[in-house]
Amino acid sequence: CGAPVELRRLSRWFLRITDYAQRLLDDMSELVDWPERVLTMQRNWIGRSEGARVVFRLDDGSQEIPVFTTRPDTLFGATFMVLAPEHPLVSRLTAPDKGAEVVAYVEQARRQTEIERLSTDRAKTGVALGSWAINPVNGERIPIWVGNFVLMGYGTGAIMAVPAHDERDFQFCEQYGIPIRPVIRSVD
Repeated sequence: CGAPVELRRLSRWFLRITDYAQRLLDDMSELVDWPERVLTMQRNWIGRSEGARVVFRLDDGSQEIPVFTTRPDTLFGATFMVLAPEHPLVSRLTAPDKGAEVVAYVEQARRQTEIERLSTDRAKTGVALGSWAINPVNGERIPIWVGNFVLMGYGTGAIMAVPAHDERDFQFCEQYGIPIRPVIRSVD
């Protein structure tokens, strides 16, 4: 309808579904009369992911930024990081000369729904914060961005971007000229 989308803080309850994800998935076998399409939707909604929590530090050592990754084997290929527009560190990590640009970008991104932000048809956009983190496996200094394709509700709201092995990260790199480093090669 064209009305602006507004994100507001509201009091609400959260259930730690991640603590029960495996049990929920296992107990679905008892739902014998449920249509398979509904069971598939439920499995996708539960969205159990296995992976690792990796901590990046700012280049001055003053702050840690944890990320969740299902592919820790690609850490050597991380060439930048991206924070969700709602991430609490965005304002703290924004360099003074980037302030107006980042504030305008965050406001624009907040007007988009999560469905719009995750759409594969939409461009992945972002703004460099002017801050840098250290890749914990190789000591490389990598830029930190804020981007529309990262959600605060998934993982930690921060990602390590591995453009050679992730389509969204690759699209972002192509648009902004960020280096791409392949680290995994398939052998035929």
